[in-house]
Amino acid sequence: MNDSEPRFNRILLKLSGEALMGRLDYGTDPDEVQRIARQLGAVRSRGVEVAIVVGAGNIYRGIDGAAAGMDRATGDYMGMMATVLNALTLQDALEKHGQYTRVLSAIDVREVAEPYIRRRAMRHLEKGRIVIFAAGTGNPFFTTDTAAALRALEIHAEAILMAKNGVEGVYDADPATHEGANFIPEISHREAIEKGLKVMDSTALSLCMDNDLPIYVFNMADEENIDRIVSGEKVGTLVCSSASKNR
Repeated sequence: MNDSEPRFNRILLKLSGEALMGRLDYGTDPDEVQRIARQLGAVRSRGVEVAIVVGAGNIYRGIDGAAAGMDRATGDYMGMMATVLNALTLQDALEKHGQYTRVLSAIDVREVAEPYIRRRAMRHLEKGRIVIFAAGTGNPFFTTDTAAALRALEIHAEAILMAKNGVEGVYDADPATHEGANFIPEISHREAIEKGLKVMDSTALSLCMDNDLPIYVFNMADEENIDRIVSGEKVGTLVCSSASKNR
């Protein structure tokens, strides 16, 4: 762990459901969840306030067949429920690592999570608790990427850390299908939108652009990466309002 002064006081990590799968086809890999919890616990122990928005791709892959042909809004609500399951899984792992954690849900599941209230979320962060935002924005037709941008702005996070699986950051083409894809160390929000790069969805990117919120896109497989970003090191791709502004 880096002993330098953290660059950020408050961050939001966007964690895909696939990040919890490990090598499984779908579902949750307990070892992977524990690995993620260790990383977040180490960053929190440096005094950085940590919020998380979690996706549901790991669960939704298992119900994709059932959702085929279903009304889009119904399918989206199913996805929101799946994010609650992932949030509770992550909460349990974080607490096993000694981290006080709260799950705040955008849909009402009071028996297992607190309702999302902006001021309550900020108070939890100020008290040193890790906050996990579940159920996206609470509305169909909006992705968890958009939820991450929205929540980051609402809680005044200084940066979004966008965790990717198996890639180091943003490329000019999909490196899984294009052997000559070029890595992009830094790009503006506007360029990313215009070039259709898969950083976040366009709604989320526009929100970040309009509010000058930097996004750090990095490989979650390296356990040191979150700590390095928090320390101000150059890791992955920086998406910001203007070139070199945040380096």
